[in-house]
Amino acid sequence: MAKTRVILELGAGNDLHGSNYTTAALRAVQDALHHSSLSFIRTMGIDRKTVDVEVTIGVQKPELVDIEKVKASLPIGNVTVKAVKGGLDVPDAEFNDPAVIASAAIAVRVELP
Repeated sequence: MAKTRVILELGAGNDLHGSNYTTAALRAVQDALHHSSLSFIRTMGIDRKTVDVEVTIGVQKPELVDIEKVKASLPIGNVTVKAVKGGLDVPDAEFNDPAVIASAAIAVRVELP
């Protein structure tokens, strides 16, 4: 049986100095996580190991995101992470220190009766 998406949460994060795409991605994921509580998982007796969590990170240089660090930051579920072109780099020509802004979308899927 196909799993049903029961929540889609969005977040934004940044690294203002250092241009670290993983730092910005982790902050975006934490922002999204702090917008919701998945209390229904416990209430409905859903096994946390059967929950699928799909994370999409949007940054200007997706190849620079450490996918494993992002994956490890999620508290439950079978986590998949992909980084795609998105987000925003804000140039700082004077100091060559662009601010990196990441977007995160977290979809949670469960099997419903």
